[in-house]
Amino acid sequence: MNPLIPLIAFLYLAFGLRITSSKRSRLIERLGKFNREMEPGLSFLLPGIERVVSHESLKERVLDIPAQQCITKDNVSIEVDAVVYWQLLKHEQGYYAVESLGAAMVNLVLTQIRTEMGKLDLDQTFTTRSEVNEILLKELDEATDPWGVKVKRVEMRDIIPSQGVKEAMEAQMTAEREKRAEILRSEGAKEALLNDARGKAESLLLDAKAKQQAVLLAADADAKKQEKLAEANAVAAQSIANVMKENQNTNEALRLLLAKDWMSMGKEMADAKAGSVLMVDPQSPASLIAALKKFQENQ
Repeated sequence: MNPLIPLIAFLYLAFGLRITSSKRSRLIERLGKFNREMEPGLSFLLPGIERVVSHESLKERVLDIPAQQCITKDNVSIEVDAVVYWQLLKHEQGYYAVESLGAAMVNLVLTQIRTEMGKLDLDQTFTTRSEVNEILLKELDEATDPWGVKVKRVEMRDIIPSQGVKEAMEAQMTAEREKRAEILRSEGAKEALLNDARGKAESLLLDAKAKQQAVLLAADADAKKQEKLAEANAVAAQSIANVMKENQNTNEALRLLLAKDWMSMGKEMADAKAGSVLMVDPQSPASLIAALKKFQENQ
């Protein structure tokens, strides 16, 4: 037996050994036809008869989509770039269904982004970004399913308007800020006027309350004065009655005093502008004396 045969057999087997790492896959063709997919671990192929045509990762990957020009629904030019997170689930489909999986993914994403941006106004591209991401995810996942690809997530990173649009947007923002500032200034002036009016109204109300309180206090003081005067007159009348009871000669003195008072009163009424006339009953002094005596007897 030729000693080279075992050596050649060993070398042949050694060249046919393949070690596949975890989360990776190798596609094997035998004589130009797909034969099998190597699983992670140690595998063997027949050199010269079988060959590895594709060696891919089965982990989740990131596809960076370059910025591209898009036209919005209101004819505004913008630049949009995105990031796509995807995973190769079926290596065989990904290799045989499309010529270049990476290039096909990029072109598909770019087409879908242009389509979606064309459905939106410029303002909507900023306010509905999360909704657009969801739509792109659904459409890309359906489109790449025949390729054995699972799209996990789509994120639009930057939406950049053209220079002219940015200048117009900045001018609009400046106008909006000036408008809000003017509104705030007018609101402040209005609030100041309202506060001033409230202050004046409260001042007038306090002044009116003070005047009312003064009138009430004056009326109360006058009432107390009249009460005290009435009490003093009652005491004086009681004193006169007591004196008259004790001394009968006081009747004539009282008559003279009353006559004097009536004369003074008549003079004042005669001098009054209205020309008043005082009617005096000559019997009034006696009547007053009798009333005083009666008051004394009732005590």
